[in-house]
Amino acid sequence: MSESDEQSTVASAAVLPEPERMAAQSSIQRVVDAWAAHDAQAFAEAFTPDGSMILPGVYAHGRAQIRFFMASAFAVPYFGTRVTGAPIEVKVLSPNVVVFVNNGGVLAPGDRKVTPERAIRATWVVVKHDSRWQIAVYQNCPAGTA
Repeated sequence: MSESDEQSTVASAAVLPEPERMAAQSSIQRVVDAWAAHDAQAFAEAFTPDGSMILPGVYAHGRAQIRFFMASAFAVPYFGTRVTGAPIEVKVLSPNVVVFVNNGGVLAPGDRKVTPERAIRATWVVVKHDSRWQIAVYQNCPAGTA
């Protein structure tokens, strides 16, 4: 199968009505809002109970581990920061699974724009779980120059 065949297969795997796609994307906004409030509990609640968060050097599995990591992160290295991001790719894999690929990053206090050293690319696997869109897997890495 060629690369273009693979892309068309993924793109045609499912069609999601716009309101439902926006609902799926709102799970990401819940993380952004929780980060702004430095609320580790709300951050973890955006994930499925067995959700995973993968960052450089970090693997947190399940809400308790995600909450613990974020509470520690909000206390020191990320105190006063915010996050931002925007989708560069959206793949609807099924009516209950959407993958968002985002550009974004961490905004230090006073920053209006993400600096190159804080820029990331992220993948969000969002699923409809218990009639609600939640994050099953989140992974990010430095954006680099590409």
